[in-house]
Amino acid sequence: MATTIKTLLLTCLMSMTLSADESRPNIVLVMADDMGWGQTGYYNHPVLKTPNLDAMVANGLRFDRFYAGAPNCSPTRATVMTGRSNDRTGVHNHGYPLRLQERTVAQALRDAGYATGHFGKWHLNGLRGPGAPILASDARHPGVFGFDEWLSVTNFFDRNPLLSHRGEFIEFEGDSSDIIVSQALEFIRRQVDAQQPSFTVIWYGSPHSPWIASDEDGSPFTDLDEHSKQHYGELVAMDRSIGTLRQALRDLGIADNTLVWFNSDNGGLPKITPDTVGGLRGFKNTVYEGGLRVPAIIEWPTVITQPRVTEFPAVTMDIFPTLTDITGLPDNVMLQPQDGLSLRPLFREELNHREKPIPFRHTNRAALIDNEFKLLTLDVNKGKYELFHISDAPRETTDVSDKYPEVTVKLRSAFEAWAGSIENSIAGMDYPEGTATPPDPAPRDWSEVTGYQPYLDEWKNRPEFSSWLTRQLDQ
Repeated sequence: MATTIKTLLLTCLMSMTLSADESRPNIVLVMADDMGWGQTGYYNHPVLKTPNLDAMVANGLRFDRFYAGAPNCSPTRATVMTGRSNDRTGVHNHGYPLRLQERTVAQALRDAGYATGHFGKWHLNGLRGPGAPILASDARHPGVFGFDEWLSVTNFFDRNPLLSHRGEFIEFEGDSSDIIVSQALEFIRRQVDAQQPSFTVIWYGSPHSPWIASDEDGSPFTDLDEHSKQHYGELVAMDRSIGTLRQALRDLGIADNTLVWFNSDNGGLPKITPDTVGGLRGFKNTVYEGGLRVPAIIEWPTVITQPRVTEFPAVTMDIFPTLTDITGLPDNVMLQPQDGLSLRPLFREELNHREKPIPFRHTNRAALIDNEFKLLTLDVNKGKYELFHISDAPRETTDVSDKYPEVTVKLRSAFEAWAGSIENSIAGMDYPEGTATPPDPAPRDWSEVTGYQPYLDEWKNRPEFSSWLTRQLDQ
């Protein structure tokens, strides 16, 4: 009897320890730049192999209907940071700045005792043009939004990158994916030594143009055109770096209770062959599936103990609510209204119905996904909508609004109500001040910023932005 009681007590203590661990996992958010839904080995891409993403799938939760919050980069990044639609946050298109009044997942986790780090592409500070290292004086650098440590650039970046470590410019040699993962791991190691949980954001510059792969990484694709060869070579390097990340987490002894969340920031690119979007309709910068549906995997061995594939529709706006739920933070760390929901229940069992539709609005185009249906318009002002039965026909070839008129009416009404709330958000009514303050600045090229002027001549021949910068200097 005593042995039985002792065993029960030990079991309870182990259960309590596990629950405590689960409430404070290390968290790593990994995001590709311009990687299409079809560009993985696990989707049987005809030329690209992704053994490390495939290994994540074999050990985690694969999403077959995961969506970027918008069809291009800055808006989607805003949805990751805030759990809110990009238009609510002021990030209406690429290069628009995130409002200072927004509340971010990095701020919430930092305040909860996490060490926070950002590595790679930022693109939420209102600057356009190829990625330049972020100035220490930038009013919207990653540190402003909750990152203690940051090694970041304004936009896309490639081999031998020039990065900014909290305002100090550092030039690196090698593939950018390998570099930012290596630097992120140094940050994670320090937190392991300090016995502090870490929140790490790794935002790649690959496979965004300009495509510059090593000869070795491009060698499997010699039969492709040069742009496609370099593009796929970058994906080889990116996949390799994910393998480095996963192995290092195991070596550090924290892999089991580290949540690694991988996805892309928008759909795939046209003019890259073979197809980047797995036969879906549209590409980056469209609200069709090819522009919004992206590869996504969550690996968290302590919790996701049975690897599986889910068709549950999910989106980058779900990231902040999910992490808030996991770590037990109060809802008030997130600014309201929220457009995402927590995916935590999905980690344990399959869910058949999403209670909250997924909304998109980007440069006057919009869509609303409600489980098996998708409402879409290419011009919000004209009010012409199409309806697709997306679960049965993901290629969006047939408008079924006449077949399901009641669904069309219901979703249009839901979308228009949501769009009205968006207008309130744009006006600043979500903030305590009741207005957006300071007023939203317009995007501008970083070459126009005073702090970059001393570097323009020195940088004009750098391969990642030489042709663009030369045009700016000639004007």
